[in-house]
Parts: sequence; C-alpha cells; structure tokens
Amino acid sequence: MIDFLLQNLDMLMFAVAILFLLAGYPVAFTLAGVALGFAGIGIASGHFDAAMLLAFPNRIYGGIMTRQVLIAVPLFVFMGVMLERSKIAEDLLETMGKLFGTIRGGLGISVILVGALLAASTGIVGATVVTMGLLALPTMLKRGYSPELATGSIAASGTLGQIIPPSIVLVLLGDVMSNAYATAQRAQGLFSPKTISVGDLFAGAMIPGLLLVLLYILWVIFVAIVRPQSAPAIPREEGETTSFKEVTFALFPPLALIFAVLGSILSGIATATDAAALGALGATLLAGYRVNTGSQKSKLLVLAAAAALIAILILSQTIDLRLGRDSNSLSEQFAIVFAFGLLAVIIIGVANAILRLWPSRIVHQVSRSTAQISSMVFVILIGATLFSLVFRGLGGDETVAAFLTQNGFGPTGAVILVMVLMFALGFFLDFIEITFVVVPIVGPILLQMGIDPVWLGVMMAINLQTSFLTPPFGFALFYLRGVAPKQVTTMHIYKGVIPFVGIQILVLMLVAYFPQLATWLPSVIYG
Repeated sequence: MIDFLLQNLDMLMFAVAILFLLAGYPVAFTLAGVALGFAGIGIASGHFDAAMLLAFPNRIYGGIMTRQVLIAVPLFVFMGVMLERSKIAEDLLETMGKLFGTIRGGLGISVILVGALLAASTGIVGATVVTMGLLALPTMLKRGYSPELATGSIAASGTLGQIIPPSIVLVLLGDVMSNAYATAQRAQGLFSPKTISVGDLFAGAMIPGLLLVLLYILWVIFVAIVRPQSAPAIPREEGETTSFKEVTFALFPPLALIFAVLGSILSGIATATDAAALGALGATLLAGYRVNTGSQKSKLLVLAAAAALIAILILSQTIDLRLGRDSNSLSEQFAIVFAFGLLAVIIIGVANAILRLWPSRIVHQVSRSTAQISSMVFVILIGATLFSLVFRGLGGDETVAAFLTQNGFGPTGAVILVMVLMFALGFFLDFIEITFVVVPIVGPILLQMGIDPVWLGVMMAINLQTSFLTPPFGFALFYLRGVAPKQVTTMHIYKGVIPFVGIQILVLMLVAYFPQLATWLPSVIYG
C-alpha cells in the first residue's frame, strides 16, 4: 500500500490539496504548504529531485514579476472598484427600469442589460452582484417578481463580468494559456513559438458573451409569457417618463469607457496593460466628475481632461508620436508638442478628480480594495506556481498526459473530459484556483493535440463562469445571499440560477460545435 502511494504521489498531492481547499483553508497557503509537504516526502523517498526547488525563485521572477500583462490585474481592479463608487449602476438601473419597466419582464431585461454594461465596465463579479442586489432586488420583489427569477437574473447577469471583456478572468487565463501554448510548442520542437495574447481572448470572448446576454434576455421574456405573474409589468400610471437627455447621461459614460478600453485593445492602439491604465484613468475622471464636492471650475477641468484623453488617443492613431527618431516632419513636431499639452491637461484633470473625491474618502476605499484584491490574486499565483513545480517534479504532467492521450479519447474526448472536470471543480473551487492549478497542467497537453488556443481559452472561460453560479459554493450566490431581504431564502437563489446555468452550458456546447463563434473575430482583427 505504501509503495502504491509513493508511486502516485502526484495524484495524491492533487487530492490532498482539493480536500484542504474544501475544508476552507486559505488557497495560497494550502497550495504552497501541500506542495512543500509532498516535496519533502518525495525527497525522502527518492521520488523528487530537490534541485527542482532551486528553480522556484526564477519562476517567481521570470513568470510573475517581469510579466507586464499581469500589471493589468490591479489596474482593472482599480477601474472596477472606482466605478462601483461612482453610482454608475444606480443611474443605469433607474434609467433602464423606466425604459423597459412598463412591459412584462421589463425589469428583468433591465437588470441583464445593466449587468452586461457593468461587466464590460468593471469586470468584478462581487461588486456587480452586490450593487444590483442592493438596488434592483427590493424593487423587483416589490413589483411582484418571483424571488427565483429576480435572484437568478441578478446573479447570472453579475457573472457576465467573467466572460465579457475586459475581465480579470480573461487576463489571468490569457497569461496562463500563453505560457501553456509556448510550453506545448517547445515540446513539439518549435523553438520560435507563436504566441497568443490577452487581446486574442478578449476578441474571442466577445461573441459568446453577447450570445449569453441575448439568451438571458430571451429566457426572461419566455418566463414573462408563460408565467406572467412571475414577471409583471409596472402599471403605466406609475411608470415615469424618461427623457433622451437622461438616457444619454446614464448610458454615455459607461459606453464611452467601454469603447475606449476595448477599442484600444482590439484596434491595436494599446496592449491589455496600457488599456487597463486608460480604464483606471477614465474611471477616476468619471468618478471625480460625478461626485458632488468641489467647485464647478474643478468639475470643468475634469471634463477637459476626459476630452484631452480622447483627443490624444485619436491623435496617436493619425500621427506618429514616437520620440527619439532621427527626423520628424514639421507636422509631427507640432503634434508631439500638442500631445504634451494634452498630457498636461490630463494630469491636471486627474489631480482635480482626486481632490474632488478626497473628502468622501472614496480614494482611500478604492486603494484599499485594490490592494487587497490584487494581493490575494498574486499570492495565490505564487502558491500555484510552487504547486505546479512540485506536481511536475513528481511526474504529474506525464501522468495526466498519459491519461488523456493513451486511453483512446482523442482531442475531442480529451477536451470533453477536461471540461467536465472543470465544471465539477467549479461546484467547490473558485475560478482563480482552477485557473492557476488545473489549466497549467492540462493546457499544454491539449494544445499539443493541435487544439486552437483561443478557442480552448474561451471554452475554459465560459466553463469557469459557471463556477460562480453552481451550488453549493458559487460565489455569486454567497454575494447575493449577503444582501438579499429576509423573505428571500437560499433555496430561492439556488432554484433561480438553475436555468441560467443551463444557458451557460448551452453556450458552451454551441462554442464547442461552432468554434468560429470564438475564433472568427480574432482572425478578422489580428489576421
């Protein structure tokens, strides 16, 4: 028995890590602690080479500290938390409720549309679910919506931030998939490997994300037709008229920010990291403009900075603004000087925005939340790096490769098996844990079979999205449970999300059967 366990230390280590995670121990310390424990057992029994641990500092430095794309994580987190404080969700919900509330299911449709806009603006599930749970759930219940439909639509629309770019999941998954793709090509003898970027995954996830939004809306409409009492309309005499100005004021800021961030990535103006910095600046300016402190002059300076930010983006696309070139034409020299002037306006505007936000302590709260969330992500990444190193040292990657390739599954069967495994793990584990532990192990093996990396990344992203909704440990369910009124039970929430989980599985199957849903847009944009 002992010999059998020693021969299978890799799988035993994986199982022990899962058990500790289910027991509620911190993720980063569980992964690192279990890895070190099994490394010690492996060294003592002669199944692990202690010299491999010497590679750990180099992995931290080369794989994390010098990875520029990972800078996008705290920047996108900052953008999301700042927008959460700017009351953008409150204005969107109120405006959309007035627009659609007079039709059956209108409030549910409004919640899903607002969830999609917030997903593309913030990309943070917790913030979106909690905000909409506080603002929309009491209104939906008051208007006669069934608790199941109300909670299900809020929880599901809140998780759209994981698949609609910009998304923290796609940033982290893009980095992991990029490493996996490079590893797979080196294993095939290709030492000048092709690469995939976070931008590829952003483009690949656009159509599946919008398809999810469409199917969510169709489900609400279907329920409103089949069970009208579950999604009643607001009586017209109670409905308030909404002017074009109100709709524009509520929709334009988030749409402008979405266009600036996503447009700069997809058009090739900026990398994901540059776009994240742009989003953080834009969110700061937006929050500073909306807060009711400071003088009117400082508010105008913030608005001028936002206009200057848009102008410098347009200018960078029309004229070469690079410095240090041997020769510049007169128009280019003038454009560079003008760009420096715009940069000065942006700096002054951002400073004014921060000063306007300072009395309400929004800057303090946003900075603290950003530091906490970013620290959690990177500590987990360090722990997962050590776990992967020891797992490979114990022969785990060879065990997994043999299981997926030597049992007659083929590429299709192997992908199905991995998707089922990830879906099952999603019942118990967070998306970060699955991304950092499972994907580095199975990714290179699947990609060596000739599977498209963008398609596989989008499939995994949709699958990971379900981990937020699947009982009993779906994080979106916990977030919503924490802010739901007392009359809403946990069973109401569980029943409400089941149809939306089914829709996510349907979209996963559609992307599997029609890979062009994920690969067409990246091929058009990036060739």
